[in-house]
Amino acid sequence: MAREQVSPPRSKSRSKSQHAYHWLKERIAGEELTPGYRLVLASIAHELGMSVVPVREAIRQLEAEGLVTFERNVGARVSMIDDTQYRHSMETLALLEGAATALAARHLTTDDLRRARDLNRRLVESLDDFDPRLFTSVNHAFHLVLFAPCPNARLLALVEAEWVRLGHLRDSTFSFVPGRAQESVREHEVLLDLVGAGAPLADIERAARAHRSATLAAFLSHEHPDGVTTAP
Repeated sequence: MAREQVSPPRSKSRSKSQHAYHWLKERIAGEELTPGYRLVLASIAHELGMSVVPVREAIRQLEAEGLVTFERNVGARVSMIDDTQYRHSMETLALLEGAATALAARHLTTDDLRRARDLNRRLVESLDDFDPRLFTSVNHAFHLVLFAPCPNARLLALVEAEWVRLGHLRDSTFSFVPGRAQESVREHEVLLDLVGAGAPLADIERAARAHRSATLAAFLSHEHPDGVTTAP
């Protein structure tokens, strides 16, 4: 009978907090809430039909992920964009996604690999009439197929959070380095061949990490052709 009792208020508060968290995160990722946008707790709470307490908890969680910053006498704002944040996010994603892709490799089915190859074929076909945002979207779907079966749920959550953060920092890296797209699809094929052949997980992890790192290197080379980058 105890399991049928009404949940305590604290549990409800956490549920509302998660609702507010996902609501805000989706709007930041979708650029409805742009960098520098002031997050007024009372207004958000009113729109979501809840008190400011769960909204405050949600914003603190977003702050921990780097999507929101607090300024003295101003309050919470959607984080501004700079090259350092982007570089750190890409470096982090290279490590996390590389590990998740390797751990997922033995759990991928024949259908999964076929789906990934189909998506990469779409990427190749899109090169002639290149749309950076579409390419980024399909590229995300491709990688999601490869790392989604990762049995480590915590690692998966970190990868997904970093993807959202990356989308906030740069709408599409390929807008800046469209030439990188051709190299990217070739690296996808190499990665798929490694997974399909049952290669050592360390080799798969290195290939996935190098793939992400190469995109970062291309972007930094474009933004800083003299070799000077923003300080860490």
